Amino acid sequence: MEFSHDDNNNLPLTKFESMLKTNHVLFFDSEEFENIIHHYLNQGKIALAKKAIKLGLDQHPTSINLRLFKVEVHVFEDKLFEAEDLLNELYSIDPTNEEVYIQKANILSKRDNHEKAIEVLKKAIDLTDDLVDLYSLIGMEYLFLDQYEEAKVYFMKCLEQDIEDYSALYNVIYCFEFLNQNEDAISYLNIFLDKNPYCEVAWHQLGKQYVVLKKYQKALTAFDFAIISDDSFVGAYLERGKVLEQLKRYEEAIENYTITLKLDEPTSFALLRIGTCYEKLKDDELAVQYYYQTVHEDPLLDKGWIAITKFYNKKKNFKKALYYINKAINIDSENVNYWKLYSQINNRLNLYEEAEQGFKKTLELGNYELNTWLSRGDLLIKLGEPEAAIYNFEQAVEFYPENAELEYRLAGLYFSLRENEKGKFHLKNGLKFNAEYSFIIDELFPEVSNKILVKSIIKEH
Repeated sequence: MEFSHDDNNNLPLTKFESMLKTNHVLFFDSEEFENIIHHYLNQGKIALAKKAIKLGLDQHPTSINLRLFKVEVHVFEDKLFEAEDLLNELYSIDPTNEEVYIQKANILSKRDNHEKAIEVLKKAIDLTDDLVDLYSLIGMEYLFLDQYEEAKVYFMKCLEQDIEDYSALYNVIYCFEFLNQNEDAISYLNIFLDKNPYCEVAWHQLGKQYVVLKKYQKALTAFDFAIISDDSFVGAYLERGKVLEQLKRYEEAIENYTITLKLDEPTSFALLRIGTCYEKLKDDELAVQYYYQTVHEDPLLDKGWIAITKFYNKKKNFKKALYYINKAINIDSENVNYWKLYSQINNRLNLYEEAEQGFKKTLELGNYELNTWLSRGDLLIKLGEPEAAIYNFEQAVEFYPENAELEYRLAGLYFSLRENEKGKFHLKNGLKFNAEYSFIIDELFPEVSNKILVKSIIKEH
């Protein structure tokens, strides 16, 4: 029995907690101790559970269930040898107790011996009437082994025993999805819904499978049935909104997202999607209003800041775009996407030093996209820092060893510094990798492209 401080059945718990405060030992029967321990374990109050186990065993030293709780705590605290010793003792006393097998499997699982854990759990099947938990545990062990077909079978067995075990239903669908068996998932869900036609979770999952297959009309129907089954099901409204967006039915999408704001606390996801829909409908005033609400609701949601920055970027209001991306960076200075946008906006405002610093920060954060190296190097050229540009491009070559765009830039820089041998080396590399990109020399280094040496190398190629 699970205790609650709000019901009338918590007298043993109140009595126990009162005893702890007074140090006056009171008597409890073993079942009361079991309920108290179970309550504390469910609450994550391990220290109190351990006290209850100790006091329980002091009063009922032969209780197998109380000793099994002690095993459970040992396992939780990774005291596996102590747990194993106690289990072996309990097995010799009661070899048909399924909980002994479950805890033995738990220890094996903790030691990553999942095959043996499954073997032990299967032995327990013949010892219990409560098959759902055992099937679920076996399914989880198969998931640890990445054996999704076998896991799927056991989660299905859970549902055969208990059609309302939605945790098992989610796991079944997870297995189907991992195996890319979306059509099979749809067939299974339809059979499941024949037996349980008002299961909103199954309708919701069915809709999501249709979305993967881009069968949007069928997905909408499934989400409709999820809402009919439970008209306060926020997830179904959100998924329905996403599908309506795909179908460019933005007004209807907004309606669905708006319903979620009324049913529950406003989510930054719904606010962002509403803003995006209004932007698609060319209603800039409402779009930006919802983007503001998004970042107010969740300042850590990067998609919100990116949306509002890109909104002003598209409007060519670069100063306002820069203002919002700076606010975003102040909140999370480690976000690569923020720095990329920061650099692009500064570049458009001809603030080349700031743009270069932004690309440098992007690289420092581990974003090694070719375009980042190229953009930063080109800005260093513009800022009259050829040595720094060379160092930048040479670092890039380590990641992109046969890239013509990098080689032409290095060639132009070395020729500019009158290091002709290095210039020739990189120019020939560029021509070898892709001769069509030789226009880079003309564009970035017009004075170099007029050199007789450069012209002759290109002509010779």
